[in-house]
Amino acid sequence: MNIDDVLFGEIECLLFVLGAPVAIKELAKAVGIGEYEMRDTLLRMNDRFAEAERGLMLYVTDESVQLVTNPSHIRLTERFISPPKEKALSQSMMETLAIVAYKQPASRGDIEAIRGVRCEYAVSQLLKLGLIYECGKRETVGRPSEFATTDAFLRLFGLHSLEELPEHSRFMQTDADESGEEKVF
Repeated sequence: MNIDDVLFGEIECLLFVLGAPVAIKELAKAVGIGEYEMRDTLLRMNDRFAEAERGLMLYVTDESVQLVTNPSHIRLTERFISPPKEKALSQSMMETLAIVAYKQPASRGDIEAIRGVRCEYAVSQLLKLGLIYECGKRETVGRPSEFATTDAFLRLFGLHSLEELPEHSRFMQTDADESGEEKVF
């Protein structure tokens, strides 16, 4: 390792940790070289960044220097940082998600028994969105898949754990039908 590599490493480390523009005079003092030598070192560093087509580069002004991202990688950076456009969850997806959240593990049969309608589409969409996952197979005839919620579900609803879900009984309403049997809504 040559002396430039050590000096470049020190400067790069300081600029990365600080994140903001740093006065060239202060940086020179921190690594123990003169201001003129620092300016020359920064030029050589930037040349090395450019030669290697690195993701970082130096942004040097008359007074300061900052470690910044290389604009030639902007498309990749935008794709990675920009979240995909979120579309709202449909009513059927919300109902399915609520059933899985409170009952997990829940099978399609469990969901359909509660909702009273088929749920393939809602389950497939929730799987694609990463809000639920297949957590196992039920030990019954046909070995149906069982589903549970993911960390993405918790983040979407601002929860840290399933214990923070509202009490299920708060949402239960009962009503007696004509036969005297209670119905749960």
